[in-house]
Amino acid sequence: AGGGARVRLRIPSSGPSISSCQTGFRFRPGWYFVLLRSFRPHSAWLVRFDGRGGLPCCLAVTMEAAGSLGSGDPQLPGTAEGTAPIDRSGKEAASEGSSVGFVLVHAGAGYHSESKAKEYKQVCKRACQKAIEKLQAGALAVDVVTAALVELEDSPFTNAGMGSNLNLSGDIECDASTMDGKSLNFGAVGALRGIKNPILVANKLLSEAQKGKLSAGRIPPCFLVGEGAYKWAVDHGIVPCPPDVMATKFGLSAFRKNRRKLELAEKVETEMIQTKKRREVSENTNVTASLDTVGAVVVDHEGNVAAAVSSGGLAMKHPGRVGQAAVYGCGCWAENTSGSNVYSTAVSTSGCGEHLIRTMLARECSVALQSEDAHQALLETMQKKFVRSPFLAHEDSVLGGVIVLRCCRCSLESESSLNTRALLVEFLWSHTTESMCVGYMSTQDGKAKTHISRLPPGAVAGQSLAIEGGVCRLRSPVT
Repeated sequence: AGGGARVRLRIPSSGPSISSCQTGFRFRPGWYFVLLRSFRPHSAWLVRFDGRGGLPCCLAVTMEAAGSLGSGDPQLPGTAEGTAPIDRSGKEAASEGSSVGFVLVHAGAGYHSESKAKEYKQVCKRACQKAIEKLQAGALAVDVVTAALVELEDSPFTNAGMGSNLNLSGDIECDASTMDGKSLNFGAVGALRGIKNPILVANKLLSEAQKGKLSAGRIPPCFLVGEGAYKWAVDHGIVPCPPDVMATKFGLSAFRKNRRKLELAEKVETEMIQTKKRREVSENTNVTASLDTVGAVVVDHEGNVAAAVSSGGLAMKHPGRVGQAAVYGCGCWAENTSGSNVYSTAVSTSGCGEHLIRTMLARECSVALQSEDAHQALLETMQKKFVRSPFLAHEDSVLGGVIVLRCCRCSLESESSLNTRALLVEFLWSHTTESMCVGYMSTQDGKAKTHISRLPPGAVAGQSLAIEGGVCRLRSPVT
């Protein structure tokens, strides 16, 4: 309810009411989509709060089972703040065909200025729409997530593919990876030059590995870097791109500005002051520069999940540096349900690569999402395994963000639903950076929903975190 706030519901004979609420959370008047696990597992309800009294403690609300509302009931707001992507009647949406699915994308955790908010939202919207087109055509999750990433990489406003940050030498070197939750195969490239869409190379590595061993029993590669990655990509039909085409005016301008800062620092006379100044310049550059690695998580009509991530890396990074976007368990993770996993999970990360690598955040989040309460599990993971991680104990500012998705099959109880099955999807995003731009869409939605999540006023980036999300129940005919 209301972006993942934990509430306790009192349900006496006179009607339900909220008896307690997570400290500090304030409901805005309106309708909320609530997942009640303890009352009835996987049951979704609509709750209306009238806004009296500020905090909703002991205030009456009206509650009806989701899907039972009449035509005279109010419509739900279509925001990204804790509401699920359901249709205009307030009921769960039903698929016209058999292909259902859901996609959640991000344009990075970093800083997104108000002046460019429209552009960031538009690129997330296009990525969602491309993914949904693929899902409706029956494509599997691992190919859908790649299509979404291509859209994100092609935007000059994101730090991935086209328009990536330049390194110390003025070159663009990209990292990318993808993981298929069904096969658990993984493909990645690091410090890759001259390829417009590095995610295509990562996806090709994954698909080639699924074909089995190479000649003479050689193990196919899943992770390639540098010149070797470039040659492999060209040999496998991926068209190269001239470096000057990938660099944008904004990227070149930022490079010249950062280079002047470094040159000024090198003129400092004493070695002690010189070292201090370089550290300050490096820290300021990393905080204010573009950290907006892009990523996506997808669930397809078969219930398979996949995740992907792509990045141009930190501005002014050392040539050859590889960030979390290419590292197993750090940039993305996807895993279908199995004997030990109740939920299928998919995760994509963004932020400072060194922080994300040292904490293996993608894998940590996936494991945590097997807990009953997804919101609480992600909150604790971000706090204990990232912000306050012992592996980052000497860091003053821990910068990163994640998008996560988990899903499971659930039954529909109404008589009209005897020939249908449902896929319950819970999705969340969290970040310690100033902002994070996300977009999401299901195959039943007419358009994508986009949102720029920001830390609350007064919160310190790198020391505080924000967390939001929602739920979605997808129906499809039993086959």
